[in-house]
Amino acid sequence: MLDDPRHQPGHDPAGGPLRPPAGLGPFVRTAVVAVVLCLALLAGGIYLGGHPDSLPDFARDALVRDQDTRVVREALDTIEDRYYAKVGPEKLTDAAIAGAVQSLDDRFSNYFTPAEYRQFQDVQNSEFSGVGLTVGEHPEGLRISDVYDDTPAERAGLKAGDVIVAVNGRSLKGQKSGQATDRIKGPPGTKVTLTVSRDGKRRDYELTRARVSVPVVASRVETVDGKKLAVIGLAQFSSGAHAEVYAAIRKSLAAGAQGIVFDLRRNGGGLVSEAQLVASAFLPDGPIVSTRGRSVPSRTLNATGDPVAKDIPLVVLVDRDTASASEIVTGALQDRDRAEVVGTKTFGKGVFQEVIQLSNGGALDITAGQYFTPKGRNLGGKGVKQGAGIQPDVRAQDDLDTTKDEGLDRALTELRKKL
Repeated sequence: MLDDPRHQPGHDPAGGPLRPPAGLGPFVRTAVVAVVLCLALLAGGIYLGGHPDSLPDFARDALVRDQDTRVVREALDTIEDRYYAKVGPEKLTDAAIAGAVQSLDDRFSNYFTPAEYRQFQDVQNSEFSGVGLTVGEHPEGLRISDVYDDTPAERAGLKAGDVIVAVNGRSLKGQKSGQATDRIKGPPGTKVTLTVSRDGKRRDYELTRARVSVPVVASRVETVDGKKLAVIGLAQFSSGAHAEVYAAIRKSLAAGAQGIVFDLRRNGGGLVSEAQLVASAFLPDGPIVSTRGRSVPSRTLNATGDPVAKDIPLVVLVDRDTASASEIVTGALQDRDRAEVVGTKTFGKGVFQEVIQLSNGGALDITAGQYFTPKGRNLGGKGVKQGAGIQPDVRAQDDLDTTKDEGLDRALTELRKKL
């Protein structure tokens, strides 16, 4: 009688429940307790998963983060699977990270895709692929400020003062400088057509992009009213920049220079450590900059004690594109009464970033803290959106509509007065 419950598993032939041998009683009781405990833990986990506020802080944070991660992954997978057009997972990941950084509402924090991070590293190493120009903003596009030697731009005949008004036939008017310069850059060997305005006339130049090594420091000695004055320009605070600045100072002094114009116009910054070393060329001791952040220790960077131009008269030339590490040096020299500042109000970047490489080959460039000049000034003003900047001691501005450099002329005049 196979259908008789007395012959089904779990019953003895007499129809009663099977009873274990007497020696197995504690084992069965333990198993039952374990099953009941597991069910209780499962029920508790389900409840707490839906009510994370009932958890301790450390457990709640871990659970919420895990849930948030799952939701993000779920959303990206859903888009990849269900969106009507095919979207690659790499593109979705890049967009998700970029969106998270954008939500910080911080103009200085960025996400670099792997390709963008490689370009960023090239710039930090003073190399990039382009045509060999330094440019500044202009109402019609980009005004060429420098043309590097032995570059496609020099070979094509482009000159400082020329205005690039279009790239590959597309106007640059109204575009941000970063967007405009990105259109000029490109892989080596590719071609780009620049429409250039010179003396009211426009002309197209077709250039072939190439790897360009950017000279970090440029220097020369000029004679003004019988006095030899050095002009030393620094393009960026990349690794090793201080050594080139020191070499340029020594070369200028050997040539008989009696004063220095330190040109930091269009210098958007770089490494804080390089700012400390560059300022130390002019300051024998004392504070240069202090930094504070939530996840980084507060510290004060002092002069290293090895100045190569401790007493020589000094003028720092700045403009609205003088930013970050450039402002650290300018602020230190101004606060310590070591130099007169000539030019226009600087950019006003009172924060510093950390670049953290990610496993996909990209990187986060995240604002990590604020910096302060020796007198306690934070150049960013109220928050990261407003830039207080450094106010010059003597105001001077280059006229974009002339080929002269009025800002430099004024800086040399002010320096000459000190002799």
